[in-house]
Amino acid sequence: MRCLAWLLAVLLLPLTVAAMVVLASLDQTALVTRGETISPRSIAQARSLLESNDPRRLHRGDQRTADIPAALIDEGINYLASRSLHGRGAFVLAEDTAEIRLTVRAPGPWTPRYLNLSAIFREAEGEPQVAAAKVGTLPIPSVLVEWLLASAVKAGGFGEEWQLTRQSIRQLVFEPARGMVGVTYVWEPGILDHARSRVFSPDDIAHLQAAQRALAGLLDHHAARARVPLATVLTPLLTRTGDATQQQARASLLVLATYLAGENLATLLPEARHWPRPRPLRLTLLGRDDSAQHFGISAALAAWAGEPAANAIGLYKELDDSRGGSGFSFADLAADRAGTRFGQLVAQDSSRLKDALRGTLTDAELAPPLGGLPEYLSADEFQRRFGGRGNRAYQQQLREIERRVAALPLYR
Repeated sequence: MRCLAWLLAVLLLPLTVAAMVVLASLDQTALVTRGETISPRSIAQARSLLESNDPRRLHRGDQRTADIPAALIDEGINYLASRSLHGRGAFVLAEDTAEIRLTVRAPGPWTPRYLNLSAIFREAEGEPQVAAAKVGTLPIPSVLVEWLLASAVKAGGFGEEWQLTRQSIRQLVFEPARGMVGVTYVWEPGILDHARSRVFSPDDIAHLQAAQRALAGLLDHHAARARVPLATVLTPLLTRTGDATQQQARASLLVLATYLAGENLATLLPEARHWPRPRPLRLTLLGRDDSAQHFGISAALAAWAGEPAANAIGLYKELDDSRGGSGFSFADLAADRAGTRFGQLVAQDSSRLKDALRGTLTDAELAPPLGGLPEYLSADEFQRRFGGRGNRAYQQQLREIERRVAALPLYR
């Protein structure tokens, strides 16, 4: 018995020491304090970056240099920290180095305590190198940080992707004056294949295929180009096998959003090229094609990527339209917001949504009335009437949209 007790003490000692180190490293103030929002500017930057580094135009062994805005990396790290750790993150550029900061609130009934982590990376040939790191005020050896990072990635099931990405990077250059990080890489198609397999599990693919077939079947009952209310399609699509499971509902929203955007699902999932293509119709919400598009796409984004991403992409689209498209529209933002709330209910596996789907949802239950919301505003007119996003007049319109959406029983 004494031998067994000694053995247990030896085994538990590292865990005890680690727990004591973590507790001693907790701070009373957070290193990173910010919201979870994503700016429309970051959406525009991400779109531009993807267009200039489109993997569909790259071949194995192609060497490219991508200039990545530091602000985009900053918001991306914060978004990932918020989604995966329920914390906050930041990315700060300096001369020849860059720092990643993370803050996670420690659980417990006591006065708020925070686990603050920071790691400084230096410019390097090849993969990034950790120059220094600490938890709270406690320094951590760089070798230990790299090992912990690799172990965490491997434990999360991304070990192979991590290895491929590290092998593909040839050089990092930090340019604080330009607010850019230059990444020279050699393209490896396996990175995209592995990323796609992580986004869509085999179960996801099966649900997407079933949803695509269901949507094609629902639309086959209508004449081509007919105008069909979105609500008459949405409910049976989500409940085709009885109660809408979360995975089934998410798949249905993605299939519907792809259809509403006029895109082929095969651009996301090559297997879909062999699936039935739904008949081209004009799905409407409150009698409007554009409202159906905004609602459906925002719902899918919220269900798959979260509320901040859905809100940012909706606002980016309106700002882009004001510069030469159909113009900035608060009515479109209202449809976006309603769709985002719907997608959130799906992501939360909401019992309220399940109860509503047992009946027959109508357009008026999905989205608020749009009358009186300013539309078709050019960039100049939008600036003259509403200033910037922080302007009081602009915020009043957003509050009115929130009031209308919150008045609907489904989102109350």
